[in-house]
Amino acid sequence: MKALSLLNVLDVRQGDGTYVTSLEPALLLEALTFILDLHQDESVVELFQVRAVLDSAACGLAAQWATEEQLAELAELLDSLGPDPTVEELVANDLEFHRLIARAGGNAVLASLLDSLAHRTARARIWRGVTQEQAVERTMAEHRGLLDALVAHDVEAARARAAVHVGGVVEWARKAL
Repeated sequence: MKALSLLNVLDVRQGDGTYVTSLEPALLLEALTFILDLHQDESVVELFQVRAVLDSAACGLAAQWATEEQLAELAELLDSLGPDPTVEELVANDLEFHRLIARAGGNAVLASLLDSLAHRTARARIWRGVTQEQAVERTMAEHRGLLDALVAHDVEAARARAAVHVGGVVEWARKAL
């Protein structure tokens, strides 16, 4: 039910019931195609592998070049999430968090590449949040650790934390296949 709700097939209204949002074949096929793609196509794993390399580089650059204002913006973004976010809120925050880090690194080409990959992996991130135990809590903790490395301007720690963070998603995607 949660997965179909996140894929916009169902509308779950607390205290009211669950409703099908649309019986249009395109919407239903999109949801089904996504699930089948995730389970049959290794390209999502490859996208996350590339993202791991690029994100690690972007985090290293951000640790080196991020301004106090940019670091404060990242902290404010994480604080805005609250202690118990929904998967949708977490993924939206995650996308923005990584976008801001890439921008803080000062390399527009790298930021653009990461932005392109982020949009191509957004649905997989949602699916992970629904299917992997403790994914929300783990992501929040990893983001905090990454921010700590950026604030300390510790290039190697930032790279390593980014690699571990995205590496966990690669591992999940492999198992999901």
